[in-house]
Amino acid sequence: MDRRSWSLLLVLAAIWGASYLFIKIGVRDLSPGMVAWARVALGAGVLLAVAGARGQLGGLRARAGTLALVGVVQVAGPFILIAAGEEEIASGLAGILVASAPIFTAILAIWVDHEERAQGARLAGVVLGMAGVGMLLGVDLAGSASELLGGLAVLLASLGYAIGGFLVKHRLAGAPPAGVAAWVLTASAVALAPVAALTAPASAPGAGPVAAVVALGVVGTGIAFAIFYDLIGAVGPARSFIVTYLAPVFAVIYGVTLLGEPVTAGTVAGLALVVAGSWLAVEGRLPARLRPAEAEQGL
Repeated sequence: MDRRSWSLLLVLAAIWGASYLFIKIGVRDLSPGMVAWARVALGAGVLLAVAGARGQLGGLRARAGTLALVGVVQVAGPFILIAAGEEEIASGLAGILVASAPIFTAILAIWVDHEERAQGARLAGVVLGMAGVGMLLGVDLAGSASELLGGLAVLLASLGYAIGGFLVKHRLAGAPPAGVAAWVLTASAVALAPVAALTAPASAPGAGPVAAVVALGVVGTGIAFAIFYDLIGAVGPARSFIVTYLAPVFAVIYGVTLLGEPVTAGTVAGLALVVAGSWLAVEGRLPARLRPAEAEQGL
């Protein structure tokens, strides 16, 4: 990748890593449903403008049902689950657990996508990543049942991301990516609207939570998705998904420095295992810098 692509990748990782910080602040005064709805509604507004400017909003009417399904499975469901989970667990820990999505993808591929089936090093990555998840649940979240349930909610969100990925791959192949993202977020906003209305705060929320949710929607969802799809167009989906391994690191840094969240040895070990396992589960090999012989041959 060129310098511009790497710069966009790091910016995107920093933005998505900050999303967990914004969610943590938002749920201080707002319900998970309200946070999730405001996030996707604001993000949809940004992406509708971007996709419209690029002429990518049309030609998707025949796929409306699939777009709505992806909106529920990959966006609305996971976003409300992550917000609910962060009512109980640290934002940095939520960021680490979400990074398990590639591991769930490799596991589900056994039944739904033979091209993604985990074998060899990829299978080792699944085992390694699940060991990291088990460490986080058993060490960092062993203190209370509510924390454990919060962690499981975030893991369920990761499963939703994985299922949504297969839906996009098999049912939305060839569709304009910015248009897909815009309509998926729009469908998600519609699906979450009743939940948000039913859980609206009885009194005005504080300025901090409101600002956090606005930043989450406009920057962490709308602008971030636009950058992500620009990267896909420039360097392809495989390289773009490297952001999955970088965002948790930013999430932990933000949580520690800005929210004073503790970092235990279990957190660090779990982060390393989940990120390494996710990489292997997707790539099926070690990073290029750890393979000097191949690097010298230009492979």
